[in-house]
Amino acid sequence: MSFSIAGKTAIVTGAAHGVGLAIARAMVEAGANVVFVDRDEAALERETSVLREADGPVRHFAGDLRERLTITNLLSFTVDAFDRIDIIVNAARQVRVTDPFDAEDDSVERLLDQNLMSALRLSQAAAKRMIKQADSDSDAPLGSIINLSSIAARLTHPQLLAYSVSCAALDQMTRSMAVALASKRIRVNAVAFGSVMSASLKHSLSDDEDVREAILQCTPLGRIASASEVSDAVQYLASDASAFVTGQVITVDGGRSLIDPSHVPAH
Repeated sequence: MSFSIAGKTAIVTGAAHGVGLAIARAMVEAGANVVFVDRDEAALERETSVLREADGPVRHFAGDLRERLTITNLLSFTVDAFDRIDIIVNAARQVRVTDPFDAEDDSVERLLDQNLMSALRLSQAAAKRMIKQADSDSDAPLGSIINLSSIAARLTHPQLLAYSVSCAALDQMTRSMAVALASKRIRVNAVAFGSVMSASLKHSLSDDEDVREAILQCTPLGRIASASEVSDAVQYLASDASAFVTGQVITVDGGRSLIDPSHVPAH
């Protein structure tokens, strides 16, 4: 079975920085048509200008995916550019500190909207497009949806209450959507990562270098992975090599979730 995604069209959200950017770059290198999506238009333009040729397989789209109209416009933009949609990677995510004793803290609502609802709405809209573009004479897979989650969904850190809840909800959404879309030949999976050099981890390390040593001590493989190492798992789930894999949350964390006592934020 092939790991190739050459010629397929992918939408990657959160693609201006960190893990989302690494995934989008890797998909371009693998021969896919890729739409880089983020709210940071300047960063998108900077990153895609390096990869894009005059009529190359790279486009960028800036917008807030919490807005339903933005999702509609994104899908239209992608179809206009590449005629179809085969892969969705919901990599846009936000990490916020929660005060578990503050009844006025709205971080749970905010992160559910950002990390769960945006991914759900884009997945629903993209699935409809995948079904519409299907060849009625073929039983080939129609598409693959991959959500980026975190080991925070299974670990407990009070200050990451909202982030943990949103990731746990995303994992369950992955499983539920996988069952709902299975008969339509659309697979839905997730990659939960930790001890990976994401944009949020870079920010944490710049604030407190001691975080690095704490993470290394909690990670059996003894290192922090590069963002590109998550992209390998994503490409597997996007390709036909995983044709019989759906509803799964694959963990990429160097073994950290096996032993982490959760006193370190689960980046």
